[in-house]
Amino acid sequence: MRRALGVSTWVWTSPLTDAALAELAPRIRGWGFDTVELPVEEIGDWSPERAAELLDAEGLAATVALVMGPGRELVAADRATVAATRDYLRRVVDAAAAVGAPVIAGPAYSSVGRTWPMTGQERADCYAELAEGLAPVAEYAAAAGVRIAVEPLNRYETSLLTTVDQALDALAGLPPETCGLALDVYHMNIEETDPPAAIRRAGDRIAHVQVCANDRGAPGADHLDWPAIQGALDAVGYGGPLVIESFTAGNAAIATAASVWRPLAASQDALATEGLAFLRGLQGGAVEGAPRPPAADEEN
Repeated sequence: MRRALGVSTWVWTSPLTDAALAELAPRIRGWGFDTVELPVEEIGDWSPERAAELLDAEGLAATVALVMGPGRELVAADRATVAATRDYLRRVVDAAAAVGAPVIAGPAYSSVGRTWPMTGQERADCYAELAEGLAPVAEYAAAAGVRIAVEPLNRYETSLLTTVDQALDALAGLPPETCGLALDVYHMNIEETDPPAAIRRAGDRIAHVQVCANDRGAPGADHLDWPAIQGALDAVGYGGPLVIESFTAGNAAIATAASVWRPLAASQDALATEGLAFLRGLQGGAVEGAPRPPAADEEN
């Protein structure tokens, strides 16, 4: 199955701004990407209206990443925190609707890096809290034509949802058409004993897929079984985009948040374009006429 291919602006910058998107979007489209992923770290960092005009002019589709920073919690938190988190998620839905994004994707349950031990009953209670916390946001998103894609993270970034099976359990009470899963192969490589089998178990609950190498570098420059991953996505009928998500060591804030302590490719442009070429080849296609990215010492 041929899928649209996208890339997150996090590959180059954080937080995203109107100026950064105006500089990146033409390059992203020029290389041959179909989709750009727009993270919403704080409401107002970038204008959805301006982004919609720019992406339309470039012929790019959009997906939107929600960001669970400190203080954003839907479980094991006081009512005011949960209410504020819901409000943030609704505003992210608004941004997605404005740019025509079909999903908002990310760990919509707890702040990244928050971990705590739980008994089986405590975990079940948290899952019930999550369903209750997400339900009104999912309803709001459905009315806007947007689906929430909840992302399991690895054990170092959360203790709540680290596997597909845990996420399926947690979301069992929510309608699949409004609340699905975001699968990120980086986290799956750590937590799933058999990522393709986990993809098959996720089935039609998959709402979004993010890809990168096992070390956050370019897809294909790694040990992952990409044909098996693609085969599993084909088997469950996932027709959404594959979005390259990685981060730059050149931005101190994002490097620390994502634990990126070294360059992951010759340059950030190379990470994106080499990943694109690999994924196109995996799907039986090729990127024609894409310009050569600058070498690391040519970038600003």
